[in-house]
Amino acid sequence: MSGSSRFGIVLMVAAVFAGTASFAQSGGAAVYKAKCQSCHGAQGVPNPGIAKNMGVKPASDPAVKSMTAAQMIAITTDGKGKMPSFKGKLTDAQIKDSVDYFRTFAK
Repeated sequence: MSGSSRFGIVLMVAAVFAGTASFAQSGGAAVYKAKCQSCHGAQGVPNPGIAKNMGVKPASDPAVKSMTAAQMIAITTDGKGKMPSFKGKLTDAQIKDSVDYFRTFAK
């Protein structure tokens, strides 16, 4: 086998494993990073400017921690205050998974 053929095979195997690694990330984490992180922060702590202007509280805030998953799902689905509705933009499963992921920051 020539050196260039081996290189091509190694490159294809690396591409397959790289694609698999991206699927290892939970659906909730991927949805959160794509749709929620810009306002709610990478670790559930919004940037101070957004927190002040938009009224976004960190996941660790007692008012947020006291909310049930069902309440958070309803807010994410229907919107509340300056938070937009994600009804029709995300599936019910994506909303649930992203809420479940967000709730891990409060622990």
